[in-house]
Amino acid sequence: MIGVEATFTDEMKQHEAILSYSTDLYNKNSLQMVSGAVVYVTDGVDTIYYQEDAEMKGHYFSTLAAGRKNTLYRFCADVPDEQEEDGYLHIFAESQMADNVNVIDSLVIKPYNGGNDSIPSVFFGDTIEWVYPYFQSLPDPTVVYMPMTYKNDTLLTDTLTQRMIIPMGGYAGFYINGLEMQAANKEIPVHYFRKRDLREGDRIRIDLYSIPIDYIYFYYSIVMSNSSNPMFGAPSNVDSNVQPSERGMGWFLTASVASVETVFHDK
Repeated sequence: MIGVEATFTDEMKQHEAILSYSTDLYNKNSLQMVSGAVVYVTDGVDTIYYQEDAEMKGHYFSTLAAGRKNTLYRFCADVPDEQEEDGYLHIFAESQMADNVNVIDSLVIKPYNGGNDSIPSVFFGDTIEWVYPYFQSLPDPTVVYMPMTYKNDTLLTDTLTQRMIIPMGGYAGFYINGLEMQAANKEIPVHYFRKRDLREGDRIRIDLYSIPIDYIYFYYSIVMSNSSNPMFGAPSNVDSNVQPSERGMGWFLTASVASVETVFHDK
């Protein structure tokens, strides 16, 4: 099977797609990458082509491009396969780029809300500093956020199991982390740091990814099956939006992004 890991956002940049051949859990050999594929993303009008990196086989990068909110995108990969009639295995996936806010007003790093006992303030004797964005949320309760956290331009949430998923649900339409939510002890942090991991002047950035709601199933199937022991984890295959399902697996994710940055000051 062909494994797909691809994300396409509304940021103007080169987007990456990674293609590999699947293997079993106990295979100790290096992962075999898929080389020589024809890779592109289209909305039915515009088509963005990808080129394989000369030094990283199986890693494909698009030309400079930015997606559009509320648009359906199709990811396509034509993989060389001598057993297919035309010499290629054609796999694809579709994803609707979700809506997002245009602006996040500010980002604050602080200890937990003093009246909210559900959020810990100390972890093994070290103070926890939580990261709170402030913005007017969309009225749509189906909006789902996946924060991506950077410290001094280094991505900290570089694997799926380090990320969190935040469905807006009943908070849709609220001013997130504003006075009304603070009064009700309902603040929503998007990341946390142990105090010892922060230094005066550290730059913290949050890229708030607005993602399709069905990505939640993929996220939790990965998190629940994240174990080297088959006795633990979900007794089922990982969710996938790659087709045909008997030949491909993984996920093509679209996301619209709102970003905000702050500087940590040790008070």
